[in-house]
Amino acid sequence: MDRNVVLSDFIIAHRDELIALTRAKVARRLAPKPTERELVCGVPLFLDQLAETLHGEPTSVENAIDRGAAAHGAALLNLGYTVAQVVHDYGDVCQAITELALDSNARIATDEFHTLNLCLDNAIAQAVTEYTRLRERSLVDGETERSGLFAHELRNRLSAAQFAFQAIKSGRAPVAGSVASLITRNLHGMKDLVDQALLEVRLDSGTARRQRVHVQELLEEAEVDGMMEAGTHGVSLSVAPTDRRIDVHADPHILAGAVANVLQNAFKFTPAGGHVSVRTAVTDGHVAIEIEDQCGGLPEGKVDALRGAFAQAGSQRKGLGHGLFVSFKGVKASGGEIRVRDVPGRGCVFGIDLPLLPATA
Repeated sequence: MDRNVVLSDFIIAHRDELIALTRAKVARRLAPKPTERELVCGVPLFLDQLAETLHGEPTSVENAIDRGAAAHGAALLNLGYTVAQVVHDYGDVCQAITELALDSNARIATDEFHTLNLCLDNAIAQAVTEYTRLRERSLVDGETERSGLFAHELRNRLSAAQFAFQAIKSGRAPVAGSVASLITRNLHGMKDLVDQALLEVRLDSGTARRQRVHVQELLEEAEVDGMMEAGTHGVSLSVAPTDRRIDVHADPHILAGAVANVLQNAFKFTPAGGHVSVRTAVTDGHVAIEIEDQCGGLPEGKVDALRGAFAQAGSQRKGLGHGLFVSFKGVKASGGEIRVRDVPGRGCVFGIDLPLLPATA
């Protein structure tokens, strides 16, 4: 006969059985073969924190679930596992709970299963995000060849989006949730990677074609793309009106890519709910495209480090993120330079400074 149970009590009472069931499911994977460490790191911790979340105090424990999931993603990377195992491990936990409840004739309330799926959704997204972040960082730290780095980063983002989609398709995650947002972020990331690769090819191949560029039109296009990118980071973007007579002599594709890279950097370091603004200023025959973020200000000494990096000849990228390094090369190829200014307690301003062309009739 069916009996009503509280899901948190059910998980606590059957913790060992649930871990054993999940391990049995994971053990049936053909490749790569799992180890005990894989499950010890993430699944038991997730079960314990899930029971606490269902029992009460959801906010602090949900944060703990996110941290546990991030640790799980990092552990899988260290063990050499693919991002697929991150998704499957948490899906197996959900299936184990459901199967054991049915076998035990335990009736669990619908809203508690909803909470279970929500926690599962957040855990998958956090674990995959941490896995992808560490994977990208390890590639950069290893000074991988540029083409290999591009291929690996693109594959990682594609894999994350693919397996997140499979999680939604299989019913393990909702259509609208953290896993769905993960797909959106990785699709945008793939677009940025391709755009950046095309920009570097244009710079390194010597095919740059400088011409009169209307800054107002350039920023209008940057605003359209930037609005979508800003949305994925949970920040807002504003672009101040620009005098239509402001023109520069540059390759429009390279300059647009440089502006996009600086904007992406601003979105990345501005916390959710923050704001990024773009404006132009004309002084002494130069126009400055200024992009201001709300990163909270730069650490002591960071401004001087960035200024020193921008002052280099361009063959070294020490002190710069890859996107800013490419932006520096692009602006330098157009006869300009990038400046940085700290706004203590608020953020920083990156200025793309270019010679102003005389106005046409």
